[in-house]
Amino acid sequence: MASLWVGHRGTVRDYPGFSPSVDAEAIRKAIRGIGTDEKTLISILTERSNAQRQLIVKEYQAAYEKKLKDDLKSDLSGNFEHLMVALVTPPAMFDAKQLKKSMKGTGTDEDALIEILATRTSRQMKEISQAYYTVYKKSLGDDISSETSGDFRKALLTLADGRRDESLKVDEQLAKKDAQILYNAGEKKWGTDEDAFTEILCLRSFPQLKRTFDEYRNISQKDIEDSIKGELSGHFEDLLLAIVHCARNVPAFLAERLHGALKGAGTDEFTLNRIMVSRSEIDLLDIRAEFKKRCGYSLYSAIKSDTSGDYEAALLKLCGGDD
Repeated sequence: MASLWVGHRGTVRDYPGFSPSVDAEAIRKAIRGIGTDEKTLISILTERSNAQRQLIVKEYQAAYEKKLKDDLKSDLSGNFEHLMVALVTPPAMFDAKQLKKSMKGTGTDEDALIEILATRTSRQMKEISQAYYTVYKKSLGDDISSETSGDFRKALLTLADGRRDESLKVDEQLAKKDAQILYNAGEKKWGTDEDAFTEILCLRSFPQLKRTFDEYRNISQKDIEDSIKGELSGHFEDLLLAIVHCARNVPAFLAERLHGALKGAGTDEFTLNRIMVSRSEIDLLDIRAEFKKRCGYSLYSAIKSDTSGDYEAALLKLCGGDD
């Protein structure tokens, strides 16, 4: 199960000499004491893998007949609370909850929807959809349908279905054919055939798409991004550009999102927490490298100058080092 959510470029790994009962007891003490011992919470929860945290959650429930999540919620507050609760949530469940939050209340957070659906693998999406149904007793597709519309909706639903090809093999003939279809559907046509863009960009593997974009450039003398910007608009355009960016380089796409969350007035903690938690065991090392390349300063220093207190301390631990 966990393998879907663990890559080789994470900052957080399994803790050696791990004992769920020792950790559960230390956490209980940290919460029960007079005033919370945040340092202990941070050192345990940021230095265990999610799989290990799930064992702590089980142990905690068995020993104290309370849910660790509930105790953290009643004891902590603000961004620090959100981050700690995120850390003890299974990855598919965490994404499901983030998707729900993106669609709740007035107005939809399209950027969050786009980010999650564009970066997760097909197998991850299948697990997220199951978790979504388990928690909300509604299908993810139904909620997306009622919150979005048009081509944007159609593309999101295709991604939510988790049907993107995951093979690493590249089919040269298909790349040529798809590039021609995209060219015919956009640049060459009076009006744009949006469905062709959705079909190809939401179903082909990332390596396949990269090859297709090279072919596209040969045919049209333009980058696919420029054609999308010229032909499409709104959230549909944003989504397709995100997919192109991810096909080329997922960590660079997420580094860009982190840069957006950390710059200017006010921090976007919703995005910051999501990326730091969800990528900490997958590719946060690569995201850090891309961030430095893009911004000229490290992600670590950006977090340091933009956050404070226990929240800052926990994020810096997840970040795992300065570049």
